[in-house]
Amino acid sequence: MSETYELIADLPLTIEDYALEGQEFQPNPDFTRLTTTIRLRGGGKDGVGEEVTYDALDQIALRDAGPTLPLAGSWTMRSFRERLDTLNLWPAEPVREASRFYRRWTYESAALDLALQQAGRSLADVLGREPRPVSFVMSSRLPDDPPTTAKLRAFLAKVPTLRFKLDPTPAWTEELIAELAEMGVVDSLDLKGQYHGTVVDNPPDAERYALLAQTFPDAWLEDPALTPETDPVLEPYRDRITWDAPIHSIDDIESLPFAPKMVNIKPSRFGGLRELFAAYDYCEQRGIRAYGGGQYELGVGRGHIQYLASLFHPDTPNDIAPVPYHSAQPADGLPPSPLEPQIAPTGFRWQT
Repeated sequence: MSETYELIADLPLTIEDYALEGQEFQPNPDFTRLTTTIRLRGGGKDGVGEEVTYDALDQIALRDAGPTLPLAGSWTMRSFRERLDTLNLWPAEPVREASRFYRRWTYESAALDLALQQAGRSLADVLGREPRPVSFVMSSRLPDDPPTTAKLRAFLAKVPTLRFKLDPTPAWTEELIAELAEMGVVDSLDLKGQYHGTVVDNPPDAERYALLAQTFPDAWLEDPALTPETDPVLEPYRDRITWDAPIHSIDDIESLPFAPKMVNIKPSRFGGLRELFAAYDYCEQRGIRAYGGGQYELGVGRGHIQYLASLFHPDTPNDIAPVPYHSAQPADGLPPSPLEPQIAPTGFRWQT
């Protein structure tokens, strides 16, 4: 049982109806990001969550089906969870099984926001946690062909204190790696070794892993693929290895090949609030640090993960930069890290 979840489980919740609102953003000619806001309404209040499934087909099917789920009624957060257990949230089967977690998170996060709005309380108040300034990094794959530091330098010109989480690819040259090391702005390297069948798959390379680990001695190494070749190379750096893509539950943390010092907890990957808060409790009790990760949210979902980071892990390399950092070119007035707490007086809202 999660002690943290029990603090919100019995909040009353009244739902009269709900609506769907689509968002889209095209950061480059090859990629258009679709998300959908779910807005639960009741008692003159509304609660919002953001559906962050990556596949456009899933987003379009949700919007085309419309708000057809029987969600109206008087609930608690616990009984609403039980109600969701009885429903098929998918008008068409998802492209990827992992997307089921994302949609579940959308409804539960929206319900939490609405229940708190109706109670006239904030999540921080109910959990008894003090919001703190949130450190964040900007995530980038270095889009140039061949990769260069041009994008990083453009953002650094606007925000000189900015730190980065980068995705090394086979196209990275030794010269580029040396240049990045000299810049001294890298907090985390996402090796993408745990992705399979996606556009970001990155094959394991023992020689490259060793070079990166040695060249960036203070950087976290996220999601390596551990093979008979790479595991011995990375063994001296296990204290810096973190995990993201495999983590959907406490069982996943316990199933890692060795006890981690830190893991990436993405709320939407856990699906339900009970599972998410249980993971926070588990890590806190065992001295495992956590950091937040984003799913390319375009709206309220980004605020949700910033809010949670402010309460549970504000001082780690959170991959939750504000939405303007999604753009290919930096705008004026980008907020620097750390973000000052921006929680609303009521609800599960991060004000922007």
